[in-house]
Amino acid sequence: MALKKQQIIKEALELLNESGLEGVTLRKLASRLDVQAPALYWHFKNKHVLVNEMAETILQTEFHDLTGRKNDEPWQDWLLKLFHRLRKALLSYTDGGRVVAGAHLSLTMADVSELAIRTLVNAGLNLQQSRLIVLTATRFTFGHVIEEQTNITQKEMQDFHVESFNQAHPTLAAGIEEYFSAGKTIDDLFNDGLQMIIR
Repeated sequence: MALKKQQIIKEALELLNESGLEGVTLRKLASRLDVQAPALYWHFKNKHVLVNEMAETILQTEFHDLTGRKNDEPWQDWLLKLFHRLRKALLSYTDGGRVVAGAHLSLTMADVSELAIRTLVNAGLNLQQSRLIVLTATRFTFGHVIEEQTNITQKEMQDFHVESFNQAHPTLAAGIEEYFSAGKTIDDLFNDGLQMIIR
């Protein structure tokens, strides 16, 4: 039976969830699919092309149906929801943020950006301002999720001296303590940062 492109992408995403982006290799993928590596090259000439296709699949979990802003909906509220959907898509897979951020030729991401910029222009913002808001919010979302998905090892935690850090960076430590002691979460941090960009 011939190997199908979607079958390879599905297996690659399962491998991504198990091993992270570094663990996704064409050799491992071929082994899991019980084929020789050249069978994969028929569909993907290298890992970069495969990763781009993985990014498209990750984005399609949230953006298979792109809907515009309702006439009475403030553009800021609509844009906030759009970027919350982007974050949700990126978090749906291990290293999803890194995969999508590295897929510079993603057509789905281009569709999302096109709709977002056009929506802001139609709401009365100029083209340059619209593009910069969307670009900044996109990069903020990528960076936020990549940071969320970067695990600190036990060894790193054991070697980290909290008291020394707090003494050397008292304002930073106080800001972190103040924010999270009010019961705020990492979800709030994303939302509050995104609102600063948009509003």
